Amino acid sequence: MANNCILIVDDDRNIVDLVRTYLKKDGYRVLTAYDGLRALELARQGRADLIVLDLMLPSMDGLDVCRVLRAEGYNMPIIMLTAKTTEEDKLVGLDLGADDYVTKPFSPRELVARIRAALRRVGEQQRQGPSVIHFGDLEVDFVRHETRVRGETVNLTPKEFRLLDALIKEPGRAFTRLDLLDRVFGFDYEGLERTVDVHVMNLRKKIEPDASRPTYVQTVYGVGYKFAEEQDVP
Repeated sequence: MANNCILIVDDDRNIVDLVRTYLKKDGYRVLTAYDGLRALELARQGRADLIVLDLMLPSMDGLDVCRVLRAEGYNMPIIMLTAKTTEEDKLVGLDLGADDYVTKPFSPRELVARIRAALRRVGEQQRQGPSVIHFGDLEVDFVRHETRVRGETVNLTPKEFRLLDALIKEPGRAFTRLDLLDRVFGFDYEGLERTVDVHVMNLRKKIEPDASRPTYVQTVYGVGYKFAEEQDVP
């Protein structure tokens, strides 16, 4: 953990300095940016293991930075900093591929704890289970962090990949939305169970032969979701 590099992006230099101090004390290396375009430039260099990204930034806002990085296939965890507190505001960032959010004003110690947890989840995902799973026309490579359908690579956001990871490794098991929130996000999202439905819908669009009649990610009515068992897949 001590060697992980964190990119802090905020136009408030006091916040950047404060977070940098706490992260360095915890043994992290730190990169900083004060606007969206510079953040995008640094992120594309591939040196950051995680990004702390403010929502409101000069030149390019945090949502657009997140959207571009995910569209280009960058999978490092992104923790959004936001002064907005409504459920809709939070869902927008999560739906674009952010892994977590912290509402301003925030505790630097809590932010560091969330960074630690996000990096730990990435590490656990890389260590656990088989390296590749084949299921029908679907192939999930956990080492390369790639998903292919009929041999074609599909770009999943980190949360979509973790959602697929949780489901495909236990086919037939019915997960509640709270189970999946804990597996995918790792924190209490204050009742935002609806975000699981959004991510399931997005995942289905990318991996299912027909998203309106899902083969792989099946709804368990009154419970949540499960991944199909082998005999259910044509």
